[in-house]
Amino acid sequence: MEKLAIRVSNFSTTNSSTDKQRYFAGGHQHLDSKEWKVLLPAVLSVICVLGSAGNLTVIGVLISSARKGKPSLINSLILNLSIADVLILAFAVPFKAAAYAKASWTLGWFVCKTSDWFIQSCMAAKSFTITILAKACFMYVSNPTKQINIKNKTILAVMLTSWILACILPLPAWLFATLKHEGSGLVCVQAIPLSAQDFMSVYVKLYPFVIFWAPLSFAFIYVWRSYGRCQRRGTKTQNLRTQIRSRKLTVMLLSTTATFTLMWLPEWVSWVWVNHIMENGPAPPLFFVISAQVIMFAISLLNPLIILSMSEEFREGYKGLGTRLILKKQKPDSEPQETQVENSSAEAPPNSDHSQDEQTKFNQNQQQEEPSSSKENPDSPINKDIILPDVEQFWHEREAESTTQENDPIPWENQDPKIQQPK
Repeated sequence: MEKLAIRVSNFSTTNSSTDKQRYFAGGHQHLDSKEWKVLLPAVLSVICVLGSAGNLTVIGVLISSARKGKPSLINSLILNLSIADVLILAFAVPFKAAAYAKASWTLGWFVCKTSDWFIQSCMAAKSFTITILAKACFMYVSNPTKQINIKNKTILAVMLTSWILACILPLPAWLFATLKHEGSGLVCVQAIPLSAQDFMSVYVKLYPFVIFWAPLSFAFIYVWRSYGRCQRRGTKTQNLRTQIRSRKLTVMLLSTTATFTLMWLPEWVSWVWVNHIMENGPAPPLFFVISAQVIMFAISLLNPLIILSMSEEFREGYKGLGTRLILKKQKPDSEPQETQVENSSAEAPPNSDHSQDEQTKFNQNQQQEEPSSSKENPDSPINKDIILPDVEQFWHEREAESTTQENDPIPWENQDPKIQQPK
């Protein structure tokens, strides 16, 4: 029977050599404290609810703006970032909260197999997206007056490629995850065969570099170069509004990249510590491991807050989206009152007796209202025609024929056509 090198995600407080060889796999951490079993799920629930609301708002604003015009590469990448956050909050955080609340693994084999892989895939997709977003921002800041036209197929290809690469790289977390019996329950572990030990020894060294260090290093380089271009250009650009927009975009991206890097760094410290631990070396503290995971999940809460607070376009889009939602809610209440008359008239044909009777009653009411209003206001325009004094005098003189030829304002009407005018 082939021996297995088991990397267990369950930490205990004993000091045996067996416990020191247990490695964190991201599946389940055993918590002996009842307070922690209540506090951690509560914190994760708050992160899940607030983060989902913020990311769904960002997605709604981006989709609404895309319907108005052609979607841009930067907005599409921000949409991809928000989608990854929503996936983590919807399919990873709830299972983590449930795992923390139980003394053993009760979520089944499939969740154990895919939970760690799914989290790493979404985080890798976010890392690649931020790098591509930094490159797109640098292209925009280099010449903000020039529009960068990229086809929708190219944008979809870039996003799809980043997701495929992000799902392939963490595959060992899926392949080697399994359930093992420990005590009276189950734990989610990574059982690595001896035949894969050499591969895993190289993999654990390259994986952090490919997923974390290299992409975010390139992202910081592009963002810093973009920020430097914005600072050097000053106010010499003809289109000052475009320059201010590019500067705000750079600052927003710099804040997003810095927040993502700093909050993901503790998780990588824990991962490297666990996967490079010596046989007799100390295991990472349980509080540090769990805190690193919670901080990593909190990134999905802060990302939409940074985008909505630092981008003027997103704030305007958020207000417009809220206004449209309010109008849609008020529209069904006002429609019955506005369409009641139309529906009553539409129910009967135009030539029917019912419509003729209604039209006759309407005309009679109008005739009764007009005399009453004329009696109340005898000087109203209905009872008295308004005639200008000059026009009234002109027509009075015309009728009396008291005007002379010299004073006649239109002498050509009284002139004999046989008499020729002297030249």
